[in-house]
Amino acid sequence: MGRLGEGARPMNGSTTTASLVRVLLVLITILLGIIIGQVGGILAAVNGSNVAAAFVTGGVTFAGTTTLVLVIFKSLGMLEA
Repeated sequence: MGRLGEGARPMNGSTTTASLVRVLLVLITILLGIIIGQVGGILAAVNGSNVAAAFVTGGVTFAGTTTLVLVIFKSLGMLEA
């Protein structure tokens, strides 16, 4: 038997790296949106809003943050193929 990985086709390193970078940027964007959405929801709850309004505030904050960061990454050319 051959060694592990023998016979595998070589991958194009630059394409794989570019795809990985795009995936990591999107994951960073989602994590940033989650963190800022939680802060927005907590601040709304501390401010005296009911639970439903705090959830809506957190969700809107998440959506706005995620959209804004993705638009910034796209305009800077960081998400180009």
